[in-house]
Amino acid sequence: MQTQISQQILSTDAGRKAESILRNCVHCGFCTATCPTYQLLSDELDSPRGRIYQIKQLLEGAEPTASVQQHLDRCLLCRSCETTCPSGVEYGRLLEIGRLHMAHRYRRPLVDRLQRWLLRKVIPNRGPFSFLLKLGQAFRPLLPAKLSRNIPLRNRPTTPWPAANHPRKMLILDGCVQPSLAPSINLATAQVLDRLGISLIQAPSAGCCGAVAYHLDDEEAAKRAARRNIDAWWPHLQAGAEALIVTASGCAQMVKDYGELLAADPDYAETARHLAARTRDIAEIIEKEKFEQLKRGLNNRSRIAFHSSCTLQHGQGLAGCVENILRRLGYQLTPVEDPHLCCGSAGTYSVLQSRLADELGRRKSRSLQADEPDIIATANIGCLTHLQKHTGRSVIHWIELLNNDKL
Repeated sequence: MQTQISQQILSTDAGRKAESILRNCVHCGFCTATCPTYQLLSDELDSPRGRIYQIKQLLEGAEPTASVQQHLDRCLLCRSCETTCPSGVEYGRLLEIGRLHMAHRYRRPLVDRLQRWLLRKVIPNRGPFSFLLKLGQAFRPLLPAKLSRNIPLRNRPTTPWPAANHPRKMLILDGCVQPSLAPSINLATAQVLDRLGISLIQAPSAGCCGAVAYHLDDEEAAKRAARRNIDAWWPHLQAGAEALIVTASGCAQMVKDYGELLAADPDYAETARHLAARTRDIAEIIEKEKFEQLKRGLNNRSRIAFHSSCTLQHGQGLAGCVENILRRLGYQLTPVEDPHLCCGSAGTYSVLQSRLADELGRRKSRSLQADEPDIIATANIGCLTHLQKHTGRSVIHWIELLNNDKL
């Protein structure tokens, strides 16, 4: 694709990156076949190819408008189009550049700004989020069904975190919303790894990975979160922890991008690259261990419908990894139509674009339940809570299946 981006923009790292990405696009349109919003809306401007054209025009000097903002906002950043693209176009990175460019040149309406500000303040901060969640859970029975279904039930683990008795140690990202929404996930991870001879340690001073702020156009807040986490995690890795484990695939994708996020930071760039290189989704850890020993005692007669989150299969390129683990442990996986399509969660998307998110959630839930599974499993806390709204079946993180005597 030919470009005429201004020299002012080309003088920046983001501008040069955008031009390189744009020039790789050959207009083939393969991306439209796997784009969730194009499937719903049948609008070229709500397809990856259409958004690429709009970002190109913005970088070439076109006036930003509310219409362009809407089309960019509607993208889930699921990166399914990247998996499909024969030319290797880094669409996700281009969209991030386009959104940040819009944020600097277009002022959103007051209501939009307020909503995004509240999301940035509440979600990444465990204290306020936990308080509001508990408040919602307390009043859940009194709320209308439309509201109450958005509030998950309480999830309180009853078993302790294993003591760090093994020579092998790994570090875990606690996350921001997951400790309140589903504390059983990281606990199950610690218990599974304990059975594999690995102690899992926590770093209480770490917090949100920065994805919420980054995807709400606050790049500086995302960088601050990354620096804080590096300061919390790096001493443990230097002291012998083998890896940083992340159980939420969306957070894993973000932390693996720390090297690029902080590439221009002279104090953190090198450490960020090293930390990103030692970050692993929990699936990457399990598949390299002798996990078949976990099979003893598992109730693996359950039929499982697995939803491979977009950040797992497209963002991290780990399609099929979890499915292979579960099959080797004896679980029967039910067929799922269009497994590449997003469930509609996508971080704060389910709040900011609720109509589209709910339609995608209903579609995904129908495909997951079509073959009558006993349980639905996924790899990301956002997908888990979003899918739970649209199905009567239990939805859990897949790592809990490896510890299902605790379920």
